[in-house]
Amino acid sequence: MTQAILTATCSGGTYFDRDYYVDVHLPLAMACWQRYGVESAAAFFPRDADAAEVSVGIYRFRDEQGLYAALASPEMEAVMADVPRFTDAAVSRTVGKPL
Repeated sequence: MTQAILTATCSGGTYFDRDYYVDVHLPLAMACWQRYGVESAAAFFPRDADAAEVSVGIYRFRDEQGLYAALASPEMEAVMADVPRFTDAAVSRTVGKPL
């Protein structure tokens, strides 16, 4: 079984609440996706003030099947509905495998 990584990148926008993202959104995603095998969530905030990306969320899943099940799950609606509470940035997702 190979682990899978979901990277959620927020780019642009006019506001981003880092505290809310770390303290509320990441735990919400973890709770919603627990049954699909999410194992961890972490936030990365690029240091470059001129970078288009304002945040990168890294979610590690037990396997790729669970990751895709989480993305297609009814719980995904709750995760996405929470986004406007911390940003108006565009969200893009990338799926990969750990190195």
